[in-house]
Order: sequence, then C-alpha cells, then structure tokens
Amino acid sequence: MSSTEHQQHPTSPPRTYILILLALLVFTAINTGAAYLNLGFLNPIIALGIACVNAVLVILFYMHLRYSSRLMKLTFAAGIFTFMILVIMTLTDYISRGWGLW
Repeated sequence: MSSTEHQQHPTSPPRTYILILLALLVFTAINTGAAYLNLGFLNPIIALGIACVNAVLVILFYMHLRYSSRLMKLTFAAGIFTFMILVIMTLTDYISRGWGLW
C-alpha cells in the first residue's frame, strides 16, 4: 500500500454521536438520582452497573472499538480479563483478612 492510499474506516454520522451523548447524559442523571435513594446494599451495585454501561458506550463509539479489527477487540478483551483477575485477587485478599482472627 502506498503512502497516498488510505484504508477507509466506517464512520458514524453525527446523529449517532449526539444520541450517544444524550444517552450518557441520561445515564449520568439516573446515576445521580439513584445516589439520593436509600437502596441499602444495592446502591453501589446500581451505580457500578450504570457506570459500566457508560463506559461501554464510550469505548464502543467514541473510541471506535465497534469498527475496529478483531485483533483490537481481542486486545481489549484481554486487558479487561487481566483487570478482572487483579480485582478478584485483591478482593480475595481483602475478604480473607479477618478469617484468622475468629
């Protein structure tokens, strides 16, 4: 491929970016509203769930992972998998700290 040839990547119309922005704003408002409700142990679960939805929208559309190659998607999945292993190992250590004190 010569330097003048460029690979065409699919692009989203501006309407898509506006709709994603509105969805992010709505989810942020819902998250803020949920913070004022007393839902007991469900508060952090709901907040993290909404934050994950926001993160997925940003990653897919604004970071263009939706239109990326399979290798980029696999690289992203491997990073998430590694992160989840580290979180699980940290939580395992944190939860098991009091076991020897009983």
